[in-house]
Amino acid sequence: MSNERLRSALLAQSLTVQDLADSIEVNPKTVERWITQGKVPYRRHQYATASLLNVDVTTLWDDSRAVDSAADLSKAEIVTIYPHRHMVPPGLWRELYGRAQTHVDVLVYSGLWLSEDPLFLDLLKAKVEAHAQVRVLLGDPACPAVEQRGIDEGHRIMDGKIRNALMNYRPLFASHPDIDFRLHDATLYNSLFRADNEMLVNTHVYGIGAFMAPVFHLRRLARGGLFDTYANSIEQTWGGARQVTEHDITGA
Repeated sequence: MSNERLRSALLAQSLTVQDLADSIEVNPKTVERWITQGKVPYRRHQYATASLLNVDVTTLWDDSRAVDSAADLSKAEIVTIYPHRHMVPPGLWRELYGRAQTHVDVLVYSGLWLSEDPLFLDLLKAKVEAHAQVRVLLGDPACPAVEQRGIDEGHRIMDGKIRNALMNYRPLFASHPDIDFRLHDATLYNSLFRADNEMLVNTHVYGIGAFMAPVFHLRRLARGGLFDTYANSIEQTWGGARQVTEHDITGA
């Protein structure tokens, strides 16, 4: 039996099967089967579709799995999980930020590897020139949290890594002052990379560097809660952060 409610919801939003497939990252033939054969998607695809079409999930599917609860919605916000950061596809970071139109946020201690990527630097410039809000939060090199994170990772050079990152970003300070750089003294349990309603969450694990820790790819759904929990963490950290000084860069 076909799913005419899904077909109608697509038409109401002036979207095609291809548009839906691209947005939630499934094959267009899969979406066709949802419509023409009445196949029921995985729960996370149900919620992603309902969010895109601005309808309640139970409007599209009567499936018993479509339980509109906070727990289910939060699970549906998880696109995928990578066991280690180095296993994240190399281009995903730039793809995610490349899709952003309004919010570009980086919350890390050093994030040195990003600051060393000239394509990422160009992307930051392009986004702020397109009037997106671009914010980069690095750890205060002199704060206790930074020193402790270096110890936790098995080294004592986190402050140096931050100053290296600041040096890499330094040309942007003058050429693109609308890119907001701040330093925080917060204890981070995750490094957060937000692009509009998508986010990569790199967890911090005692005894290993962040590149060996898991990464969660999240996509915000209305009433989901999980994405917003991390987004609120960015806002709170930003509110307590301070401007970068020349001393922070050189240590002199």
